[in-house]
Amino acid sequence: MEVYSFANRKGGVSKTSSVWAVGQLLAQAGHRVLLVDADAQASLTRCLPVVDSMKSLAAVMDSKAQLLDVMQQVGDNLWLVAATEELVVAEKVLGADLAYPLFFKKAFKGLNKQIDYILIDTPPAPSSPLTVAALTASTKVFVPTSPEVFSFDGVTSLLELVTKIQDSYNPELEVGGVFLTKYSPTYRRGLHHAFVKKMRERFGSLVMTTTIRENVAIPEAQVQRQSLQQTAPGSNALTDYTALTKEILSRL
Repeated sequence: MEVYSFANRKGGVSKTSSVWAVGQLLAQAGHRVLLVDADAQASLTRCLPVVDSMKSLAAVMDSKAQLLDVMQQVGDNLWLVAATEELVVAEKVLGADLAYPLFFKKAFKGLNKQIDYILIDTPPAPSSPLTVAALTASTKVFVPTSPEVFSFDGVTSLLELVTKIQDSYNPELEVGGVFLTKYSPTYRRGLHHAFVKKMRERFGSLVMTTTIRENVAIPEAQVQRQSLQQTAPGSNALTDYTALTKEILSRL
């Protein structure tokens, strides 16, 4: 079982959309996929089919349920652990527990018989206990970033956190890659291209080949709580995320 966190210490970089799209593509390919919405904004939960709000990640954090009890099927080969508003308080309580970095590692025990891939949508908050717990349980972290200076800072900060996690809790954690969203080499935006050049110089082979273009098909599908395959099978968004999913698998 592979556990992938998608993380950046800055919001607005298409982190949730990437978990949403890659998870559905892995499921479509026949893999058993569990999506975990660990962000109190619950954006991932709101762009998937409606589920029972009583079965949420907060219930696991409050010791009211096991993770297996709150997994809800949202498609063929696809399950969700939903986020709700209660996650805000639950995360504060979790952060007071000295063993909080091990939360997901314990919660995921035994799932390897039922799940092939777990994808975690992490919160962007700089000191989030859930982000630390997600990275502690992960085999790889993938870092989406938009082509702007503040996102660059978010990547740098996130990679520093990864190093600390590797040293303290999870030496097997690897950076799967950094990938660009809201970007294409064909865009006529000189400042963006300069940023991308700087990023490739700074992070080298960590920067993935695939880039995700801006595309209205993504929010349109999410509003309908459907997949890109259902609503926009010929879209650039589906083409780009298909390529990203293949590149992620190639990095195994």
